Amino acid sequence: QVQLAESGGGLVQAGGSLRLSCAASGRTGGRYAMGWFRRAPGKEREFVATITWSGGSTYYADSVKGRFTISRDNAKNMVDLQMNSLKPEDTAIYYCAVAIRNYPAAHPSEYNYWGQGTQVTVSS
Repeated sequence: QVQLAESGGGLVQAGGSLRLSCAASGRTGGRYAMGWFRRAPGKEREFVATITWSGGSTYYADSVKGRFTISRDNAKNMVDLQMNSLKPEDTAIYYCAVAIRNYPAAHPSEYNYWGQGTQVTVSS
């Protein structure tokens, strides 16, 4: 089992920045990709970004490309999401997840462990 705990959410004005962190604990010895997803009010969960174990491959949703950056520190079992130039439409609960394998997948079915989420609210 892997436990995930997100932090860093909050309220920010449009154009501002936030940095989300996700700490993994438990059985973290495997090599797997990790990702961030989000769920906005009244909408389905959507893919945001993913990163392979080495950090050598990343993949972003078109809606965040150029504004968000995913990174990881395997020594600390953490993955971060730096969010810049935030927009009101970025308002959502953000979740980190562990992928089933070391592949930068964008579909939720490719992930088997999820955190509880952290709220990000961007005011206009």
